[in-house]
Amino acid sequence: MTGREPRPIRRLSEETVLRIAAGEVVERPASVVKELVENSVDAGANEVRVRLENGGLDAVVVDDDGHGIRPEELPLALERHATSKLTTAEELNVVSTLGFRGEALAAIGAVSRLRILSRAAGHEEAHGLSVVAGNLAGEFLEGRALGTTVEVRDLFFNTPARRKFLKAPAAEQVEVADTVERLFLARPRVGLTLSNESGELARFPPSTTLRDAAGRVLGPEFLQQSFEVRAGLGGPVAIRGVLARPALSRSSPSGIYLSVNGRAVRSRLFVQALRQAYADYLPRTRSPLGVVHLDLDLARVDVNVHPTKREVRIAREREVADLLRVAVRDSLTRTPHYADRTGAPGPGTLRGPREPGPAGWREGAAAGPVPGPAASGAASSGGAAGVQRTLGEAPGAEPLAAGPHHPALRLVGPIFDLYWLAESDGALVLVDQHAASERVLYEELRRSGRLARQELVEPILLELSPRRASVLKAHVEAVARSGFGLESFGPRAHRLLSVPTYRGRRAQAEQLLALLDELGEGGRATVPDGMTERADAMLACHAAIRGGDVVRPEELRRVLEALYKLPEASYACPHGRPILVRFDRARVDRWFLRSPA
Repeated sequence: MTGREPRPIRRLSEETVLRIAAGEVVERPASVVKELVENSVDAGANEVRVRLENGGLDAVVVDDDGHGIRPEELPLALERHATSKLTTAEELNVVSTLGFRGEALAAIGAVSRLRILSRAAGHEEAHGLSVVAGNLAGEFLEGRALGTTVEVRDLFFNTPARRKFLKAPAAEQVEVADTVERLFLARPRVGLTLSNESGELARFPPSTTLRDAAGRVLGPEFLQQSFEVRAGLGGPVAIRGVLARPALSRSSPSGIYLSVNGRAVRSRLFVQALRQAYADYLPRTRSPLGVVHLDLDLARVDVNVHPTKREVRIAREREVADLLRVAVRDSLTRTPHYADRTGAPGPGTLRGPREPGPAGWREGAAAGPVPGPAASGAASSGGAAGVQRTLGEAPGAEPLAAGPHHPALRLVGPIFDLYWLAESDGALVLVDQHAASERVLYEELRRSGRLARQELVEPILLELSPRRASVLKAHVEAVARSGFGLESFGPRAHRLLSVPTYRGRRAQAEQLLALLDELGEGGRATVPDGMTERADAMLACHAAIRGGDVVRPEELRRVLEALYKLPEASYACPHGRPILVRFDRARVDRWFLRSPA
């Protein structure tokens, strides 16, 4: 007991109620964009324009060409629980609109300086209201076309405790870009444009097909390596999707864009269903990439379970997830698993010298990536001929001397272009070439502060998606430390001038795109130290020798020699995966039902 006198129960003031509501609905500038764009979609808009100032911290402006708000209804639109989208409680069971709670504008206005201007049909002028911290501050008339403009300035200016938790402007812009992409892919018939003080960041014109919309966000390379899913059309559960072949994947589910009845949502169960559909095609550490639309009976979906409506409850949800898994699996097994790399580049794709074969490190001159063994007719990754080819280089090689914390090793050869077989004191040892290289590069980053780089004689032109461009702006220093050198080359284009290099090998440009994706997701939380260590681990991972790279014995030997020279025993990469796995001879004998030697 605290000994404090009991307090009487009181009604909260309207100001306090509004601030509490705002805390549930508005988390950051991206939340404001989501609520306002969804209002525009419900208002019948064909085009919506979003403009940011200082990443949205100074201002978020959303302008649409919808049917507008009549002057007499404008004050009501700023009140809590006032909406045109519901008339009776029964309609909550069959919600077809995106915004229906009638609290978004009131909640946003309670924690900002808000200005709304709208012109409805039959009115010659647009009527406007300004609100400061939830209080009406003025009325005005202006000229504009049919539609509505909402301007939100100084978000959380009156709740400094909330404002201090916002990220840097560049990081907030990343979140807005991601939100805009998800909103567009959920309702591609509505065009979306995103801009800031520097100009246009993204333009997504209205799309008549899901495939066209997916290509505009994820780029032509995605379309060239994608397949379509169509199941149950006209039935109680309709599934439409465009998903990438296993050749394209992500390190997290962030590349999965889900919508239910046109509402962008997040669902662990549906993500799990998609990963299960790819179970035999992707490792557990990778996630599919693509867009999935689910259309269900409105009465089966409860959208009133989360203040921001980003989660929904579905009756017999497991049944829907199973249908999704089966539909994706059936389509995946029927699609060819080849990578057609022809076509024009787009957001997140490359223009310039391209290299066939597995992505990763390749040797070559500074004129750009050159074909490695996979491009010249050598055996593909995991093939028996490929193992035999490399094994022929190993016999008679000098064993790697033991260190204070490491065993002596005699390299035998690679399997699957990822692991190496080695012999050590009567034991079988497996070495992960990526994990070993990653650990060495991580320690070099921690010691010297940046990785070595190789300048490209012929720069590679990159056109980044809005989200990746925002991530690059937010993490300029981290990208530079990784060894990738970039310069702006237009509103959305960049020239890649240099790539990381290590012991005669260099990274491919595609690894920069993967790095930007992981930087945007905050890195993997398996790294136990602070954000600096996590960033270094991320950079090392994307600059290291990759799975699928053909590595010669002497090259791996140099990596292991560097590993052995580290001051501390390093049996794991920075993300915690093992580098060396040892099997005693007795254990191997038992596998073959032999008596121990």
